[in-house]
Amino acid sequence: MRIAVASDHAGFTLKKGILSLLEKRGIDHKDFGCFSSERVDYVDFAVQAAEKVRSGEYDRAILICGTGLGMAMVANKFPGIRATPCCDAFTAEMSRKHNDSNCLTLGGRILPLDEAEEITTIWLETEFEEGRHRERLEKIVQLEKNLAGIPE
Repeated sequence: MRIAVASDHAGFTLKKGILSLLEKRGIDHKDFGCFSSERVDYVDFAVQAAEKVRSGEYDRAILICGTGLGMAMVANKFPGIRATPCCDAFTAEMSRKHNDSNCLTLGGRILPLDEAEEITTIWLETEFEEGRHRERLEKIVQLEKNLAGIPE
């Protein structure tokens, strides 16, 4: 599994902890910025990581801003990205089981590191259940195509 990781200034400190977790687990990853706590626009960093997942170069992304919401909004503009802001173990588990989330977003201003590590671990380890959930994802794929004007 290859993980693209990015944050803005509000997520920078939490991102350092998540990067450490990925390193400890031996998970291949790359940090796409930002690289300090100086103010930046989350959009610029979400785009870089989401594009890497959309293209297939990376399998998943972890994006961190103040709440996780802005990063999710940007990442979900990319076809094929299913970014889910998770704030607890249950949302992390269900985002993978039912939604096959390929992009986790976290809030650096709302989550302490220990909770973010638990959420990330669950998100990394939980498998997609398939079945009826696959049919729902196919509807999302078709919706993306329809909105983009791509014929069936």
